[in-house]
Amino acid sequence: MSPAADPKAQAQTQPKLVWNDEKMRSQYSNVTNVVGGREEIILLFGLSQAWKPGQKEIPVELSDRMVLSPFAAKRLAILLTGALKAYEQSFGTIDLSGAPVSGAKG
Repeated sequence: MSPAADPKAQAQTQPKLVWNDEKMRSQYSNVTNVVGGREEIILLFGLSQAWKPGQKEIPVELSDRMVLSPFAAKRLAILLTGALKAYEQSFGTIDLSGAPVSGAKG
């Protein structure tokens, strides 16, 4: 097996990620949407405070936009899928029926 095909050799040559959270901030979001095109995927995060049943419009205050390359978006999708699978194994299935869901736009 060549060194390029050997997973152990590749692991030894990969740089170690060091996470620096000094400038990190936390933001709560209960509304998300995804837009984008060929070169980028854009995640929109916001907050809805709709308390009245039967509202015809629900205002959403957008707070953050994250622009990702398609490769980073794909890695994020894989990580989110794994995290949600683990969550549901621990706490039960997340039921989205009846919840408004925004469609992705491209």
